[in-house]
This record gives sequence, C-alpha cells and structure tokens, in this order.
Amino acid sequence: MKKHECIIGIGSNIDPEQNIAAALFFLRQEQEFVSVSSLVKTFPIGIPDQPDFLNGAVKILTTMEIADFNSYLKGIENRLKRDRTAPKYGPRTIDLDIVIWEDEIIDPDYHSRDFLTTAVDEIKLT
Repeated sequence: MKKHECIIGIGSNIDPEQNIAAALFFLRQEQEFVSVSSLVKTFPIGIPDQPDFLNGAVKILTTMEIADFNSYLKGIENRLKRDRTAPKYGPRTIDLDIVIWEDEIIDPDYHSRDFLTTAVDEIKLT
C-alpha cells in the first residue's frame, strides 16, 4: 500500500500546549509519525483581540488518500472540541491543515505566513 508523505500545519491558542500535545499523540498513535518542527508563538491574524497562537508543522506518512486524510484531520480537531461556529480567524483548540502533500504545496498560507514557511522548511528534509 502506497504511503503518502504529508506535512501538516498545526496551531492552537486555547490551552495550546495541551491541545497540540493531544493532536501529536493521536497522529503518533494512528499514522506513521516522522517529525515535528519547533513550535513558535505567533500573533493572531485577522482578529487581534485574542491569545497568541502556538504554531508548528508535523511530517507524517499515511496510506490514506488526500480527501480521506483531510477528513481524518478534521476528526482530530473535532475530538479536541474545535468550535466550527467561531469566526474563521478566531480562537481555536486546534487547527490542522495539510500544507504539503507529496512534495506539492497545497496551502497558499505557506507563501504568506513566515512562521509556517519556517516550520515546514525545518522538517522538509527529515
């Protein structure tokens, strides 16, 4: 079965240490975990009146296809009580987004958010 290499952006500003640790636990238990970048504190984008975020990136291998894997990530967000009624750039327990799939950048935020570019580039070669 083919394994797809994937780099995921990870972030939180509601109990970020606890929620990022929980998301990493699920990924380690349920996928082939390769590496995690350094985590950095970042200022909120879009809605400034909220706590700072903790952001990074995670590299994994998965046998899932991209649509199924994206649904799987949304499932982890749901397990960690992500409020999908909150504003797009509002506070969140966890945010998991596919940034690179099989060496192809699929998230345009990679080009516009320095913290994401730095985190992804840190683990690209691991």
